[in-house]
Amino acid sequence: MFAARLAEVQDSAAAALQAAIARQPAGELRDAMAYAAQGGKRLRAFLVLESATLFGLSEAQAMPAAAAVEALHAYSLVHDDLPAMDDDDLRRGQPTVHVKFGEATAILAGDALQTLAFGLCTDPALGPHRVELVAALAQASGAAGMVYGQMLDIAAETAAEPLDLAAITRLQAGKTGALICFAAEAGAILAGADRAPLAAYARALGLAFQIADDILDVTGDEAAAGKRLHKDAEAGKATFVSLLGLDGARARAAELVAEAEAALAPYGEKAETLRAAARYVIARDN
Repeated sequence: MFAARLAEVQDSAAAALQAAIARQPAGELRDAMAYAAQGGKRLRAFLVLESATLFGLSEAQAMPAAAAVEALHAYSLVHDDLPAMDDDDLRRGQPTVHVKFGEATAILAGDALQTLAFGLCTDPALGPHRVELVAALAQASGAAGMVYGQMLDIAAETAAEPLDLAAITRLQAGKTGALICFAAEAGAILAGADRAPLAAYARALGLAFQIADDILDVTGDEAAAGKRLHKDAEAGKATFVSLLGLDGARARAAELVAEAEAALAPYGEKAETLRAAARYVIARDN
């Protein structure tokens, strides 16, 4: 059931995002935006749509928010891959945006995807709580969230000592976790409902996701992952695997999945697909 639902979301969210990009002026900038938005797991879009169903909201009522979070995520990857950042040449199994279109166009494509995300969050289809949604996305993606986590990651590259477990957890709560938290809480925001259970779910899910990424960086296959692996180890960066060991990292990820599932208790059987998503994040191969 989960795999089929995720596949549906991958198609529907991709279509919604590409349609929004297609409404932009034709040219290389739009081409680069569309290229950057291809592929991916669409887990964040899935979390938006599935959290919305908990509160009786239809896919049509939540889809602009799902497309928005994918646009924001795509922008973050474009900028993360730049030579001044992680300097990656492969993303989602294809050349990174700056490799294909040039660095200047990649920067501008990322900028345009970011602003598109906020525009999508103003869609009237999202209902009366759009301002709260925009505020939540700004908090999750900016200097207190994703961008903050990326800054901590850059600082760690030149730190005198590798980060400890608390510092790595704080870094990843911003870089990876903040946008996942926004996505999981989006349904409650749109419904004007209590966000606390979904926030607890998302905090555990986001950390489990990052631990799984660290594990894949050591044990994964580049063809399946669609990106370069082993870069953290080669750079001497601290990760959950370097600090906990492979077995310890796997055990911690499993604990977090259990925490995420337990946080959904108030929603009963309606949240089963979200529970399956938590199990998916540590079982995936990309």
